[in-house]
Amino acid sequence: MSRPEEFILTLACRDTKGIVHNVSGLLYQAGCNILDSQQFGDVSGDDATGLFFMRVHFQAPAQLADVATLERLFAHVREQFGMDARIDAVGRRPRVLLMVSQHGHCLNDLLFRWKSGQLPVDIPAIVSNHTTFESLAASYGLPFHHLPLVGGSDPATKRAQEQRIEALIEAEQVDLVVLARYMQILSPEFCERLRGRAINIHHSFLPSFKGAKPYFQAHARGVKLIGATAHYVTPDLDEGPIIEQDVARVDHSLSAEDLTAVGRDVECVVLARAVRWHVERRVLINGHKSVVFR
Repeated sequence: MSRPEEFILTLACRDTKGIVHNVSGLLYQAGCNILDSQQFGDVSGDDATGLFFMRVHFQAPAQLADVATLERLFAHVREQFGMDARIDAVGRRPRVLLMVSQHGHCLNDLLFRWKSGQLPVDIPAIVSNHTTFESLAASYGLPFHHLPLVGGSDPATKRAQEQRIEALIEAEQVDLVVLARYMQILSPEFCERLRGRAINIHHSFLPSFKGAKPYFQAHARGVKLIGATAHYVTPDLDEGPIIEQDVARVDHSLSAEDLTAVGRDVECVVLARAVRWHVERRVLINGHKSVVFR
């Protein structure tokens, strides 16, 4: 007997009674087996959105084991509750485009995790506005696209370069873009196009120490904790929904360069977690926040 195929159902809708009962009941009646189910209702506090979120990992019998069939099966419940819902096959590997400038620690970390099987994705290309990591891409057998900002960083030049990236995203059927220390401010048009499917790593524990050389700013303030923040990209610079954060303890004996080295290690770990959780469909956007089912 063939092993039942596995799927992930994620959904968001207004919080109300009967959602879990209807979803689980439908899957049971269809002969599916729920392996894991998590839910959260954002209904407490002044900043509550009133939304309900759910992630269900389930097995489907052979006659239902494709996304299109399951989507049709789920259509009535989706309409009944006004759900924003999605079903993904666990076996499908998301296609991830990596972007980098001249700091390669996060890129190198993601490539190692991918190559060693820790990150279940396909990487169709690496994009950079510099040639610094062309040889690194070649060592992993990955296409490297050097898309420089010829003539400077004026809006027209940046937009023309972004349109080349957009064409690559379309051609390669990219599911997720990861800014692995890509040090360019993206245009509002590009951000909107990538809403919900672009992750940035910010080299500080947001929302503090923004701008240039955050570790030097932190050193000047004598901080005892430094950190990193992975968030979704939005037109508001470094204001997108936060996916993951972490910190490292430091003290007065460390130089600004030492802080930078410690911070880079934290950045790698935080970005890798965020990317993995996104491709495993564990992250749902909740207004300016996110819900992460770990």
